[in-house]
Amino acid sequence: MKYVRAVWESGGFFLDPTAYLAILPTLCAKLPPGAWAFASDPAHYDMGHGNGRCVKDLELSGIRVVTDKSGELVLEFAPSRWKHDAGLRLRYSGVEHFAIDYECSIDWMEADTVLLDEILPAGGSGFTHEIALTDASITVRAADLQAEWTTTPDGSL
Repeated sequence: MKYVRAVWESGGFFLDPTAYLAILPTLCAKLPPGAWAFASDPAHYDMGHGNGRCVKDLELSGIRVVTDKSGELVLEFAPSRWKHDAGLRLRYSGVEHFAIDYECSIDWMEADTVLLDEILPAGGSGFTHEIALTDASITVRAADLQAEWTTTPDGSL
């Protein structure tokens, strides 16, 4: 990620979205509407108040790649039982690139959980979304996204 810091240091994660939040207002006209709405949600990076809409600590629970070449991709994240009252579904349209890179192994984690993410404009049109997880990173380059916080009676997606 270019601005957001999400790194393993001395036995713990160091997370800092400050530089990204400083430039975020300048990205409004450069990001597609759905990507802008998701990135600029005031709760998106609010890690300290248990608001339930912060992406930190969501658990990656599903990946669905549409195979009809429509360019659709769906990432699903289950809520953390300690923090969220809803899971998150990200539906990407016009996907040009999707990758998961496993970088390290943190054996004490049961699931890959979100540390932080960053959405930046891509050259020409669309955007790039990078998501740092505890054990990996996800990169998506797409035309736009739709974010949906969703609950069921048992809290799953």
